[in-house]
Amino acid sequence: MTIDIVLFGLRVISGLLLTGFLTAILVILWRDYRNAAVAVHVNRRIYGQLVALTQIENIYAETGARHPLLPITTIGRAPTNDIVIQDTFASSEHAQIILRNGQWWLEDKGSRNGTLLNGDPITTPIIITDGDMISIGSTSFRLALS
Repeated sequence: MTIDIVLFGLRVISGLLLTGFLTAILVILWRDYRNAAVAVHVNRRIYGQLVALTQIENIYAETGARHPLLPITTIGRAPTNDIVIQDTFASSEHAQIILRNGQWWLEDKGSRNGTLLNGDPITTPIIITDGDMISIGSTSFRLALS
């Protein structure tokens, strides 16, 4: 065997190793991309919705506005919230609804005027269920889980 044949063999082996290494990196990147895409899709999935209500002579009626719930849904006046409400009694970051262990929780974020659940003020995070009414200032929502 001449030195040229040995060097050629080493080049072929190093080329194959480099190709295998690059292929492994591409496979890993593709799997990470797919997992990230699935995670984004799951976070965008609608788990339920808040149905906006209006009060007419002590009777609540739907306004037609519906807001989808995400695993973490924020409510307030600031445009950064998932549900923006135009109510002077609402804080910029008023409340949030969180999905924890398969249950929905309502939490007041230290707002000045408080958050009501079925007419009662909440002071600590509380479990909410289908049909519950959430009031922030003069704005009311009914929880509709699907």
